[in-house]
Amino acid sequence: MNPFFFFKRHARTATLGLLLPLAGTTAFRAPQQVKQADPEVIAQFGLLNNERLQKFIDVKGQQMAAISNRATYGYNFTIVDSPIINAFAAPDGNVYFTRGIMAHFNNEAQFAGVLGHEIGHITAKHGQKQQTRSTLATGALLLGSIFSSRVAQLAQPLSQGMGLLFLKYGRDDERESDKLGVAYSTKIGYDASYMADFFQTLQREQAATGAEAVPDFLSSHPNSADRYATVKQLAAAAKQQAGGRALTVKRDSYLRMLEGLPYGEDPRQGFVEGNVFYHPDLKFQFPVPSGWKTQNSPSQFQMAEPNGKAVQILTTAGNTTLDAAAQSLAEQLKLQSPQASRTTVNGFPAVVIQGSQVGQSQSGEQSITASTLSYVIQDGKTLYALIGLCAPNTLDTYGTQFQRVAQGFARLTDANKLNRQSEKIRIKTAKAGQTLAQALTANGVPAKRHQELAILNGMQTTDKLSVGMLYKVVGK
Repeated sequence: MNPFFFFKRHARTATLGLLLPLAGTTAFRAPQQVKQADPEVIAQFGLLNNERLQKFIDVKGQQMAAISNRATYGYNFTIVDSPIINAFAAPDGNVYFTRGIMAHFNNEAQFAGVLGHEIGHITAKHGQKQQTRSTLATGALLLGSIFSSRVAQLAQPLSQGMGLLFLKYGRDDERESDKLGVAYSTKIGYDASYMADFFQTLQREQAATGAEAVPDFLSSHPNSADRYATVKQLAAAAKQQAGGRALTVKRDSYLRMLEGLPYGEDPRQGFVEGNVFYHPDLKFQFPVPSGWKTQNSPSQFQMAEPNGKAVQILTTAGNTTLDAAAQSLAEQLKLQSPQASRTTVNGFPAVVIQGSQVGQSQSGEQSITASTLSYVIQDGKTLYALIGLCAPNTLDTYGTQFQRVAQGFARLTDANKLNRQSEKIRIKTAKAGQTLAQALTANGVPAKRHQELAILNGMQTTDKLSVGMLYKVVGK
C-alpha cells in the first residue's frame, strides 16, 4: 500500500473479546457504542501491521476499560505506525499508542500503567474540560514547533478537515490521570510501580535526543520533579489495598512480543540522506534544502526553513486529471488570481502554480497571508503536490528554493536506496557474567549506540545481566 495514499486507508473496527472478570472486579459490560480509530489519525500515522501486539492492546484495553469509572462509554485501542514515543487519548474514547512507545516498554506492567493513565484522561473527562488545540498545519504534526506559528497560519487552509487533536493537560489533570493509571493497572493485576520506572526511561530519552528532537510522551504529558516519587507512593498504597493479591510484571512475555517490531524510522515510507528525500516504495527522490528541518509521515513529507519563514510540503493531489488537481490545489490554498502553466519535471508532466494566498487577518479583514510557488506532478496515475509557502513578498527569496526542489523531483533508481529496510528489534538471551555493554558488543551493536540501546532496555550499560535474561538489540 502506498503510504501517501491516506484516502485508501480504513479505520480498524474495535475487537470486543469475551473477557473473564478478575476477582474483586465487575464483570465485563458491553460498551454503549463501538468506536473506530479516527481515519485522520490513521492517515497521519498509519496502522501498525502487527496482529499480536494489536490483539494484546485490544484485550488489555477492554479489560481495563471494564473496571474504569466509565465502563460503558465505549473504547477503541490502536497502535499506530510511528517511531515517536507517544500515547494519547481522544475524548471520543479512542486511545492510541505508537510503535515507538511499545518498543520502549520493558514489561507489561509499564504498558498497563500508561494505558491506565490514558484511560484516566477519558474517564476524568479532561479533554472535554479543555479547549482543544489542533497541532496540525498542512495536515502535519507540528511537534517541536518545527514550523513557526507564522508559517502554520499561512498553511492553515490545507488543514481543513484534518482534525487530529492533541490535548495539553495541566499538572492537576496529569496528577489525576497518574492516580487513575495506578488504580486501574493495579485493579487488573499489575504492579503499578513500574509505571514510575517508565517515566525515567522517558526522561533519559528526552535528555539523549535533546530539546530539538521531536517531543515524546513527556511533551504532551508535562513532567515534574516529584512525579516519579509520587507514583511510587501511590503504587505502594495500591499494593497494600490489594490485600495481599499477587501483582504481576510479566517482563519476558512482553519482550517476546516485540521480536521483529520495526524500530526507528521506516525507510519504506521515505527517508532523508545527504540532503535528499528518497521514497523506495513510490520510487522517487528530490533534494532537501541544506539546513532545513524535515518531518515525514505516511500522508506527507514537509520541510521548513530553520527560522520557520518558509515551508514546502509534498503530499498527494487526488486522483483526477493533472489540470483538475492543479485547480483544486489553487482553491484549497485560496489563491487570488493564480497563474498556472504546464511544464515538465524530469520527464513528468507538471503544472506550476504561483499566487498569493488570501485569508483573514487578526482584525478580521481580508488580506494576503502568504505567497506560493507550487507544483502538481504526474507520475503515471499518481498525482503529487509540492507546495511551497512563504510570507507575503518573500517569494523572491524562497521561490528559487521551491523551484530547485520541485525540478529535482526524479525517478529513484539507486538499488541501495530502493532496497533499504527498517531496523527491527531482536530479543536475545544473556550469557553468564555479561554486562549490557558486553552483550550489545557481542551482537554487533557499535559502542556509539550503546547508550541508545541501554535506554531502550531501561537499563544502564554497566548493568550485569543474569544468565538467561532477555534483552533487546536492533538490526536489519
